[in-house]
Amino acid sequence: MTDREFDDAVGEALDDVPAELLGLMNNVVFLVEAEPPSREPDLLGVYDGTPLTERDEGWAAGALPDRITIFRGPTLRICRTREEVLDEVAVTVVHEIAHHFGIDDDRLHELGWD
Repeated sequence: MTDREFDDAVGEALDDVPAELLGLMNNVVFLVEAEPPSREPDLLGVYDGTPLTERDEGWAAGALPDRITIFRGPTLRICRTREEVLDEVAVTVVHEIAHHFGIDDDRLHELGWD
């Protein structure tokens, strides 16, 4: 899968997220990077920001956007087919969006999103 095809897969995964849910997101950018930090080589995605559940009224004043980053390299290494990549990207996008809403990994695991 080319870099462009992977970027498109992330875009398609975002297109599949209900518009109502995306509309509730505040001050978030989505990025695709080749590799995660070297200390976490198997990381598929990461949410870097302040979850909505932890924001107060004064939070937004001058705040940089939260970032959701999807990592191409580890995703492509664990998937054997294009369909597996598309499925993994979709799960990773939902997983990181959930973190924006304050849902932790334990709860995501309970819900079957791991």
